[in-house]
Amino acid sequence: MFSRLADQYRSVVQDLVMSLHALASSLQKQGVVATCYSCDDGHDLVGNGASFVAELGDQHLVRFLVSDFGISWVESRNGRELVKFEGAEAIQELQRIATSIQKRSAIGSTPEIASR
Repeated sequence: MFSRLADQYRSVVQDLVMSLHALASSLQKQGVVATCYSCDDGHDLVGNGASFVAELGDQHLVRFLVSDFGISWVESRNGRELVKFEGAEAIQELQRIATSIQKRSAIGSTPEIASR
């Protein structure tokens, strides 16, 4: 049972890594500074984790880290941490940003993502 759960988690990590790359590309196309770096151990093509960083304007940064060790979301402004989420909450924040991007794309508005 635990081996199956570990494999499922690795699959979630792989899906998140691919989604982070796509999100970074979408943000870049909209003029937002965003990067996504993958880390891998050489055993598969997708990798075992990624670091996603986006600058949302006015020194407002978000960082999403995903790996075989965990998932986290850190949001900061002017170099000070505002909020940090782990696990499912971190993924929900990522969804909030992705939804915001989709809405902006549909109406063609400016690149800055709305804060909470």
